[in-house]
Amino acid sequence: MTTNGTLLVDKPTGWTSHDVVGKLRGILRERRIGHAGTLDPMATGLLVIAVGPSTRLLRYAQESHKLYTGIAQLGIATDSLDADGAEIARMAVPALTEESLRAVAATLTGNIEQIPPMVSAIKIGGQKLYDLARQGLEVERPPRSVTIDEFVLLPGDDAGTVTFSVRCSTGTYIRTLLSDAAERLGTVGHLTALRRLESGGSHVDQAWTMERLTSGEPVTVASPRDLVSGLASCTVNDDQIRDIRHGKRVVLESSDDLVVALSDSGDVVAVLVRRGESYQPETVLAESPSA
Repeated sequence: MTTNGTLLVDKPTGWTSHDVVGKLRGILRERRIGHAGTLDPMATGLLVIAVGPSTRLLRYAQESHKLYTGIAQLGIATDSLDADGAEIARMAVPALTEESLRAVAATLTGNIEQIPPMVSAIKIGGQKLYDLARQGLEVERPPRSVTIDEFVLLPGDDAGTVTFSVRCSTGTYIRTLLSDAAERLGTVGHLTALRRLESGGSHVDQAWTMERLTSGEPVTVASPRDLVSGLASCTVNDDQIRDIRHGKRVVLESSDDLVVALSDSGDVVAVLVRRGESYQPETVLAESPSA
């Protein structure tokens, strides 16, 4: 069994991202497993997993833009901004039309700033926000810049609900986005369903379900290259590979700031960063035992 590469998982509701990693460590008999982009327990969908030495590439996979769909309930606010939280407020819901929802979505598209929710893993003063929230405390949180490439809001099937799709940068809080949209509609709201469909070049249709992963079927991992599919790539020769593995700079026919160095067989050798007219190894993968 190959334990170096990428594994796409369709996370079910009720599981934390850490739960999935823990289960996979037992299935694959590999401790070095990580994921790109945490999904809350309530959320479902694509979780990009790195296995073995490929975990060193996760930092690049996490920079990918993502696509989500979901449902929000208007008129009711919760302390966590989603259905797992406690109700804290109610407001009337104005008439919802496609035109009014389109106008609000447009105000939240592009480069925007978000205030992270109190129920999140961000640290303020060395303490995670959700730990402070459990103590009933609320602290000032600095805004963070995110990019919303596409935001579509439509009336939902049930009264007072909206459906949505969002294509956005990493670090975007979808809970906050929908809460902000509710406020601009003149009410309050919270997330009731969220599903991640895409991350970078990967889609949830390609993912393993937890049922399949635990069925006893042999689990195969895809190429580590999938973790860096958003970066430019360049094939390097044996001499360059030797230099890269010794931390030496190499000259490439590229002008990109980050480049994935590939062997003749298409294996990921390293990620290189531009330094003037040459490229410095930034992240080097261990040589394959079969190489």
